[in-house]
Amino acid sequence: MLLKALTLAGGIAGAAGLSQAPEFSQQYMQRLGGAVDELERFVAEFDADATAVGLSRAAALESLSNGGAMGAKRAETMGHTLARYEHMSGELAEMRGAGAFTRSYRVARFSDKEIAANTWGAFRPAVPLTVEGAIFAGIGLLGGLALIGGALAVIRAAFARRKPAERGSLAATSA
Repeated sequence: MLLKALTLAGGIAGAAGLSQAPEFSQQYMQRLGGAVDELERFVAEFDADATAVGLSRAAALESLSNGGAMGAKRAETMGHTLARYEHMSGELAEMRGAGAFTRSYRVARFSDKEIAANTWGAFRPAVPLTVEGAIFAGIGLLGGLALIGGALAVIRAAFARRKPAERGSLAATSA
């Protein structure tokens, strides 16, 4: 009875744990979307400033870099900001176009480590009331049952006593 309870507890733990993958990917996508929105505003302001003085984005960066040490440093920073914006916008578009299963599958490979770390730091488990949450919970349940059940079976086999027929035949051969 205790072994069945432990196996069930392992299954429930697996269900609860794996069901959080869709929730974590959703929270990551929300944070990524917020970061992209803010960067988009910043990039739009830079582009508007460049346009106001008759320059393209690239020409404005070049102009900044020719403006002394501070201008060169600012141009370098802005170049990194623009590249990050492009990268994050692409990832957000991919995530929005992907289904919940694909997003959840990619949890371990989110490309923006800073946003992933901040998401993890603020992450609060939630009860997933979605189809994908239920499927992940079911897979986690089966995985937890199999893992704990298998481990208990190995332990039980290691400590199992020999059957009475085996003891009797050993006694007869040693006499």
